[in-house]
Amino acid sequence: MAFDIKNMTWLNPPPHSEMGPSGLVLRTADGTDFWQGTYYGFHHDNGHFLSCPRSGDFTAEISFTGDYQTLYDQAGLMIRYDEHHWMKCGIEYTDGLRHFSTVVTNGQSDWSAMALASDFEVMHVRVSRLGDALFVQYRLDGTGPWHMARLAYFPPQFDEVQVGPTACSPKRAGFEARFMSFSLTDPVSRDIH
Repeated sequence: MAFDIKNMTWLNPPPHSEMGPSGLVLRTADGTDFWQGTYYGFHHDNGHFLSCPRSGDFTAEISFTGDYQTLYDQAGLMIRYDEHHWMKCGIEYTDGLRHFSTVVTNGQSDWSAMALASDFEVMHVRVSRLGDALFVQYRLDGTGPWHMARLAYFPPQFDEVQVGPTACSPKRAGFEARFMSFSLTDPVSRDIH
């Protein structure tokens, strides 16, 4: 079921986006990314991000697909306070495979990635903000249990954040991502086991 974007706002709108019955389809601009400093030394804040505000604790869930072909093509979910405090997670294409990727930025960015099986179409992501933590989970094709990917620190003093879908393509233009669902609710659970 498609989600409603009428109360959402773009940071760095993509050159093409269209909302239809099957969700939001976007195509990226060239050289787009979110990253701050670590290892590579560059600072990018020009990725595409469609968001709505949320305060306090919450759970965000999103489902999406993408035409991953080029190094660092990426799509997923972002939680953002400002340019230097954010988290993005989802699929990133690296070493010829789709990886579940999480980048947490508190001044400087870090990156964790794990290779995924190749026999799935739709990625489902769930992130719960619980006090000073972001609990990141995923599942493939919407079946089976949620898998834990990361428990990350996020500054609790940043109460209101922006939450929503994101997509980037640092090495090309025209990466296409389709977001089929997005929801933002009170926390679904405080359990991590």
